[in-house]
Amino acid sequence: MSVAEYVYDQDKVNTLLSTIIRTNGNEKGNNWLQQRLQLQQQTGAIPQFNQTFTAIPRFTGKEIITLSSSENEQLQTLLPSFFVHGWTLDRLARVWWLLQLPVSDKSVYLDTLEKLFNAAEMNELAALYSALPLLPWPEEWVARTSEGIRSNIGIVQEAIMLRNPYPAKYLSEPAWNQLVMKAIFTDKPLHLIHGLDERANAALTGILVDFAHERWAAGRTVDPMQWRLLVKFVDTANFPDITRIWHSLDTVEKEAAALVCAQSSYAPARDLLGQSPSLLAEIQAGSLTWDTVAKKIIK
Repeated sequence: MSVAEYVYDQDKVNTLLSTIIRTNGNEKGNNWLQQRLQLQQQTGAIPQFNQTFTAIPRFTGKEIITLSSSENEQLQTLLPSFFVHGWTLDRLARVWWLLQLPVSDKSVYLDTLEKLFNAAEMNELAALYSALPLLPWPEEWVARTSEGIRSNIGIVQEAIMLRNPYPAKYLSEPAWNQLVMKAIFTDKPLHLIHGLDERANAALTGILVDFAHERWAAGRTVDPMQWRLLVKFVDTANFPDITRIWHSLDTVEKEAAALVCAQSSYAPARDLLGQSPSLLAEIQAGSLTWDTVAKKIIK
């Protein structure tokens, strides 16, 4: 029997999430969760597990959670890049509940999770995809994640794409590129995609340039943030595109071009940046970054 392996301290994470849930919850909801946990530990019944997963919002409510600075620090120490800010309490409770499912039998575990995915409504799906970085046997969820990328449900797309470290770590290059392009097509904030810079690749660069040409030919604009993905791949073929946005009357586009030039090793790009000492100074001072560009783009 395959043994579940976790890349984090499961007991400490379980305890921390439970604490955050308890401090954000009310007495009724907290008591209900504790009763369901005790029942699950006593019986191990899968139907009871599934029923609890579904019923959680009725008892916890759907308020946005808050974390103390200490809780946030502990979470980032235990799970670097795992992000729960802005989650509703029911989503966090569902993610925590998934950690209570026994992993002693891999086939039963996988079957249970697959059935939850198949039967889930959109908020349940969001919780399931949000839990991906915590689930054992992470390679088993690659196909499911690729399927989720094709979803047309906004909350599900965001659970997979934004601030989720799982896709960058486990998706193949084609699947990763599909995620990024789907994010662009659906106007998601690209700077919130974990691993965006690290997973940039030549194939994706080609797709993005072709996409930009199509948009321009139709008289439409391009998200300035997408040029960030060209930083390591600026060459003679796509440099004219960087030059085009450098000369844009749109300040944000010009700033994006400046950042690409500053971070590129392509000599003509560095020379182009030299034409604007003011932008170069802003970049060197740290007052012009991809984060400042992102804040100027209204989504």
